[in-house]
Amino acid sequence: MSIKFLAEDDRPREKFLLKGKKSLSDSELLAIIMSSGNKDETALELARRILASVDNNWQQLSMLTAKDLMKFKGVGEVKAISIAAALEIGKRRAMQEIPEKYVISNSNDAYQIVKNSLSDLRTEEFWAVFLNQSNKVIHVSQLTQGGISQSIVDVRILFKTALEHFSTGIIIAHNHPSGSLKASREDISVTQKIKEAGEVLSIQLLDHLIITQNSYFSFSDEGLL
Repeated sequence: MSIKFLAEDDRPREKFLLKGKKSLSDSELLAIIMSSGNKDETALELARRILASVDNNWQQLSMLTAKDLMKFKGVGEVKAISIAAALEIGKRRAMQEIPEKYVISNSNDAYQIVKNSLSDLRTEEFWAVFLNQSNKVIHVSQLTQGGISQSIVDVRILFKTALEHFSTGIIIAHNHPSGSLKASREDISVTQKIKEAGEVLSIQLLDHLIITQNSYFSFSDEGLL
């Protein structure tokens, strides 16, 4: 059974054209991305099943690899890549919505900038937000992948980038794929090393955020800086 045999109002593409993109449900959007289902399910039915497996949560869906998606009957390599690519586009769009010269006034402001890059990863990444004298964001960049321990060696790169952008303040952030918001001894050690290096260069470490899927931990808020 194909979507074209469904009632017109249930056809995602036709509904998109007739009523607009905002009228579509999550499963209808996913069905459009996949284009087709399998011999037992329409694209819409397959989309509902895939979304149900992640509690209808797009962020959880984005954490699935192409191989994970291909475990669903009817999802081959092409469909899996299409789904992953669409979710990545959404993630990048969210990143671009950060206003230019965004002013950081608290830890939540900083969290809003890095959460889309860090909250749904399966491996650790280390990012930095560079600020000017007025606490306005002038640059955001990823420094490392693979864990906080690898980040120690990048203290030089961190401050090289800060100097290149004439930054006077830095906020660092890394994710905990495990979901734990507890700062490890290694997290604390790296934070102290960066803080001390910044003092030599008159570049202040303003905060260190640990990011999980739904929340964050702030070294500054907890009095650890």
